[in-house]
Parts: sequence; C-alpha cells; structure tokens
Amino acid sequence: MKGAHDHPQHSKRSLKAEELANGYSDGLEPVVPLDLSRIDSFSDLLHAYARTSFGARQLGEAADVLLEMVQDPDCLVVGTFSGAMTVAKMGLVLCDMIDHGMLDAIVSTGALMCHGFVEAAGLEHFKWREGMDDTELYEKGYNRVYDTLEPELNLDKAEVIIAEVLKAIPPGTTTCSSDINRRLGEHLAAKFPGQRGILKSAFERGVPVYVPAFTDSELGLDVALHNRRLKLAGQPPLRYDPYEDLEAYTAKMKAAKRVGIFTIGGGVPRNWAQQVGPYLDLIDKRVGTGGGFLRFQYGVRICPEPAHWGGLSGCPYSEGVSWGKFAPREEGGRYAEVPSDATLVWPLLVKAVLERLAQAKK
Repeated sequence: MKGAHDHPQHSKRSLKAEELANGYSDGLEPVVPLDLSRIDSFSDLLHAYARTSFGARQLGEAADVLLEMVQDPDCLVVGTFSGAMTVAKMGLVLCDMIDHGMLDAIVSTGALMCHGFVEAAGLEHFKWREGMDDTELYEKGYNRVYDTLEPELNLDKAEVIIAEVLKAIPPGTTTCSSDINRRLGEHLAAKFPGQRGILKSAFERGVPVYVPAFTDSELGLDVALHNRRLKLAGQPPLRYDPYEDLEAYTAKMKAAKRVGIFTIGGGVPRNWAQQVGPYLDLIDKRVGTGGGFLRFQYGVRICPEPAHWGGLSGCPYSEGVSWGKFAPREEGGRYAEVPSDATLVWPLLVKAVLERLAQAKK
C-alpha cells in the first residue's frame, strides 16, 4: 500500500543530448517569424501567416485550402452564409467570390439576403451610437443589429420592389427560394445597373441561391403578404415548395466529380448544405434507386462558435466525418477552420486568394 508521500515513478530520457530529436529528424516544418519588411501584399501576408502559429496559422492555411479548392476544375464549391454579414457590410466580399467564379452555389439565411437586397437597391444602414435607447429606436423606426441600424423604411421600400417582382409570377404557381432569389437578382440587374449586390451577381453568374429557412426572414414575410393580397383579390396564392430547392441542390451536387464547402458561421445553411451526402445514402438504402455516394473533399470554415457547446455551428469537420458528410483526411480530405469573427478575417482571406488567382493567370 502506497504511503501518503509516495510518488509514481516517471520515465527519464535515456538519449544523450546529441541523440535528441531536432524537428527535422522527424520531418517537421519549422515556424518562421513574421517579417513585415518582406510583406508586399495580402497574399504575402497569409503565406507568412501559414508559417507562424495560433490563429494566424489557421488563417494562412485556410487560404491554401481555399485556393486549391477553387482551382480544382472538377470541384463544385458551395458557400454557406449565416449571421448579419450584409448588415456588417461584408456583402461585397461575397459578391467578389461570386464574380470571380469562386462559388458554384450559395446557401444562406433569408435575413442575410434581405439586408443584401436593401444594399443592392441603393439603401443604407447606419452606425448605432452608444447610449441610444432601444425603445426610442423602435418608435423612430430603427431596427438594431448590434452596432448597426436598419431603418424600417428600407424594408418598406424593399417590399415594394419585391412585390413588383412577385406580381410577374402567375398566381397559383409553385415556387421555391432559389426561383424567387433568381427573379430578384434578374430585377436588380435590369433596374439597378449601377449597384452591386449578391443576388444580382448570382443571377449574372448563374449561381443558385438557396434559403432553406425562407419563411424565417423579411423576404419570406414579403411573399406571405403577397399571398394575402392575392387571396383578397380572389386569386390563388403562390405555392411554396422547399423540396424543389432540396432536389435541385442534390442533383447539382451529385453531378459533380468533387465537392467543396466554404462556410461563414453555421446554423441552418451549413447543415442543409452538408446533409446532401447522408441524403444520397438514405435514398440508396431506403428507396433503392436514385441515390449515390458523396462526401465533401474540401472545406474552409470561419466561425467563432466553440465546439464544446455541442451545436452544429461550432463542430469541426472531423465530427462531420462520422455523419458521412466529409471525406477523412487520410482519404484526401483537405480542411481548414478559423475560429474567428468573420468580419476580421474573411476579407483578408478572400483578398489574398484573389491575388493568387490573378497571379496564376499571368
């Protein structure tokens, strides 16, 4: 029986000093001090980041994976976006990704697309000032998103535009989020030629925009208002079928040789986009025909949510391997995860990759 002061025996290094590992002996890569005197571009900065440590290395490695993903000619890339990124004035970063061919499909929250539509229509958001009272903001017609204000008047003006688009759809037509978003993008391209916008860029590049939780947004409410007006006029309402989106997205992904995913945040957009692999598995298993085998080969994720809360937004790609959503790293999966505020690192990442893409074309 051990005494109160007994301690377990620890092994000691038996190698002599000259025999100890030096890093190179195990094929390890050294980290390198960040030398700003050698940095002339965002691409240089993220190359250097990849050879440092902590968050900088994560972002630097994310640039490498994103570049490989978008340069793979056989890879279809889906981007998923949640959070108030358009209110935060990050919408044009997403436009840049679309305009430069970095994304082949988009899955988003309805709110993000709605606030982006406001911006694309030439309307503005405003800075919130410390000390502003939320009750007074409501009475004046301001909606607060953390430190930024969305005037209710913006949403009223957007609804007028959206109603004009919806009126062109014959009453009783079955529609879905990607169809409505394509129509909105087409309208923006025709009526707002001097403005950039996500839906406009997506329409011009032929990139479908899916909003799985469409009714959980101002866009969804605007469609509901349109249907109420149709009913009052004695006409059949538009029929909304979210499975039109699901099947169109599944067919698009199934047809690709390889698939990759770029994610800002998490939530419904991330899960909806990632479930395509399990869905195809279940079709094979429970229906017997029409399914297939699909796993994401690439992934880049920016989200500050920690994994230990147990939510999908914070879970790492390795967890998705267990669900049959991602290829394991040992089978060629290439992933990078940056646990940070997207408004800080997303623009740096995209700018660096755009510089590398431009350099590759020279």
